[in-house]
Amino acid sequence: MKINPELVTRVLTKFISEETRKAGFERVILGLSGGLDSSVCACLAVKALGREKVLALIMPYRDLDLEGQEHARKMADLLGINYRKIDISPQIDAYFSAFPTDNQLLRGNKMARERMSILYDFSAREKALILGTSNKTELLIGYGTIHGDMACGINPMGDLYKTQVRELARYLKVPEEITSKKPTAGLWPGQTDEEEIGLPYEELDSILYKLVDLRQSPEEIISSGFEKTKVKRILELIKKSEFKRRMPPIAKISSRTVGHDFLYPYDWDK
Repeated sequence: MKINPELVTRVLTKFISEETRKAGFERVILGLSGGLDSSVCACLAVKALGREKVLALIMPYRDLDLEGQEHARKMADLLGINYRKIDISPQIDAYFSAFPTDNQLLRGNKMARERMSILYDFSAREKALILGTSNKTELLIGYGTIHGDMACGINPMGDLYKTQVRELARYLKVPEEITSKKPTAGLWPGQTDEEEIGLPYEELDSILYKLVDLRQSPEEIISSGFEKTKVKRILELIKKSEFKRRMPPIAKISSRTVGHDFLYPYDWDK
């Protein structure tokens, strides 16, 4: 699973510059949480387009993740990019005062979608394409909010496992305090990704790599030393989250249907 970070950087910066242009934009925008993925994405965007064409939004809920806010500001200052801080507390509190819940996951999903709603509004205001920051690990197991953090215009990060993102971060000289901290989606105080998922990213990525990239069967992976319950659970997560990775199915009526047999890319030769 080792990557060539220099080559990956070249590929991803070219991807950002070319796909931004194809979509009709000159600028990009992203949510900067102070975490690993968004920090790496911001670095790549600056390398691809220049710091003057990258805008970041820092969107905290109250004081839920003060460290993340601090790291986001530090990252923006290091890169020299423009950023705005937008507090999502008023609209989140207003919604849950009308529709109360003690379910932390529901609250976290609402926050993720509110942030993406703001990003799309600023995308239109600033004429900037939204960069997605979901990595391959998250996409495969469905660890993300549909129409929330999983939404975007383009995603440069989606084919890198979390451990590979960390390797790339060190090559890009992301501060070690960001690179080495425990990943969190900031869903509730003290929440960490690995605790919620149930195993460390290193182990999770190893199993995913064998299942997806090497196309090994669950039996082969188990026989190589991984716990049966973990392998089966990860496989089940992949299957259950497929709906998050695909366009909603469309009932076919006509001879050419979007997603079925009208499959031209947006830059097809006219």
